[in-house]
Amino acid sequence: MARSNRSMFVVRAASVVAGIALLFGTIGANAAVEDPSVTQAPELAAATGTIAPALPCASLGQFPTLETEPQAGVPNFLDLPDAPTEISSASVVAATAQTPEYCDVQGTIAPQIGFELKLPTTTYEGRYMQMGCGGECGRIGSPGFPPCDLQPGGNFAVAATNDGHTGAGVWAVDDQLRVDFAYRAVHVLSIAAKAIITAYYGAAPQHAYFNGCSEGGREGLEEAQRYPDDFNGIAAGAPASIWAPLEIFQAWEARANVDAHGHPILTPDKLPALHDAVLAACDGLDGLVDGQINDPRACHFDPGSLLCPSGTDTPSCLTAAQVEAVRKIYSGPVDSQGRLMYPGGEPYGSELAWAGWMVQVAPGITTAAESLATDYFKFMAFRTNPPPSYSILDFPFTEQGFDSTRPLGQLYDATNPDLRAFRNHGGKLIIWQGWADQAIPPTGTPDYYDAVQDRMGGLAATQQFARLFMFPSMYHCAGGYGPDIFDVIDPLVHWVELGQAPDKIVATETSNGQATGSVVRTRPVFTFPEQAKYSGSGSIDEAANFVGVTPSPRPDDDVKWLGQDLFKGTDE
Repeated sequence: MARSNRSMFVVRAASVVAGIALLFGTIGANAAVEDPSVTQAPELAAATGTIAPALPCASLGQFPTLETEPQAGVPNFLDLPDAPTEISSASVVAATAQTPEYCDVQGTIAPQIGFELKLPTTTYEGRYMQMGCGGECGRIGSPGFPPCDLQPGGNFAVAATNDGHTGAGVWAVDDQLRVDFAYRAVHVLSIAAKAIITAYYGAAPQHAYFNGCSEGGREGLEEAQRYPDDFNGIAAGAPASIWAPLEIFQAWEARANVDAHGHPILTPDKLPALHDAVLAACDGLDGLVDGQINDPRACHFDPGSLLCPSGTDTPSCLTAAQVEAVRKIYSGPVDSQGRLMYPGGEPYGSELAWAGWMVQVAPGITTAAESLATDYFKFMAFRTNPPPSYSILDFPFTEQGFDSTRPLGQLYDATNPDLRAFRNHGGKLIIWQGWADQAIPPTGTPDYYDAVQDRMGGLAATQQFARLFMFPSMYHCAGGYGPDIFDVIDPLVHWVELGQAPDKIVATETSNGQATGSVVRTRPVFTFPEQAKYSGSGSIDEAANFVGVTPSPRPDDDVKWLGQDLFKGTDE
């Protein structure tokens, strides 16, 4: 495989889509070829760092029944404890300029957890990486390979799952499928994938990693909390870990922008002026006017400052109804007493990403927030589903309404701060999120990390195994109005395998928003709670001219809201 000239496992999003989704990259056209002979001797493989297959790829495919058995030397994966697995196909896919040749394995783990596992035929070096899903999942996002120039380098075996169902919404009428989505699918795929890897290469993977964003970030935290021995390293981006309250947030955001007649209040043409006003008010609060906001919690912007003169309505101002809608969007869900029902609302600086999320891009187009909340409350939130006529207009923003989501919320929420078992296993955890995340309020992630510190013995003790990185100006999982291209896999591998804990991650902004563009700006993101501070000399577009500084006074990460108790461990 041709080596890449960059060391960034880049995940980019082309647009806001109707669901919390993440694209892990695309693979070139797959061309099946005959399985090559295994000619590399074990001694040579060990010397070069690669591990050659011990079995032909095609031998993994099996439909074992009472009358048939797997091929000689191949385990019966239906016998896997807790993860009975059927492999429907196994075929070699030719190398491309972007990917190595690999054995493509597809199958199902009982009852209906679909998966794809890619096993490099010539470049495997003993690492397994499992990719997370997005939104409600319901599809297998074909897993991509990290670049080959990681140091320590080499290719991973990679896998992904559909979390046990296809499509959205109605699947959740089945309790088993709810459990599979909540946490079981990711766990049993790790069991099945490792067993298949062991059979194919003749040895178990030396290190196992998990990488996901949004729903995938939630899955990563679920793994650290419920199955601490599954992975050596976990990268959990923008985790949707406070799942049930997050759906209350989505319902609130969708309803905040609809009038009594069901018509949208705030329209996309108003968002640029709103964003510009926020930057004008808050950009310089970190001591540097650079077109981005380091920490939106320091910002105190009133949309009333954009109120249109009486009788006017132009893209440069907000009507009275729009001012009120924007205030609700920033505040996040509250009850009649003003108590938060989620630890935060839309962050200042996220405005340009509202189009498609809670602001309709065109009349009649359902927003992502409405779609997610509707599916959740109709099919996932309650033991007995409401009638088909139910809509998010029926959900009461009250303490009773909040509490009604608790029983099943414990299935989906990944909020336990007790990570002792993961730490004791030697696990390493990188959590990251954008400060301009329009889909999941970024204040919830430092809130959870604060609870982890309380449970695990303070910041220094927590940073021995778990570190948080917050990226200014970045939207949900990718995109934004500043540097948003970066790598979390390389530092995670260094931390797990070499003991080199990351103290910063450098993010890049390019001319076309893709890794192929020319570099416009690089900026370091330091281990939370440190923030990047300009050294006073050199270009503000070069990462080398910034140092990490803990803000003083430090913002309070412990948000007061109705679900604070969700951050207590099971033994507290």
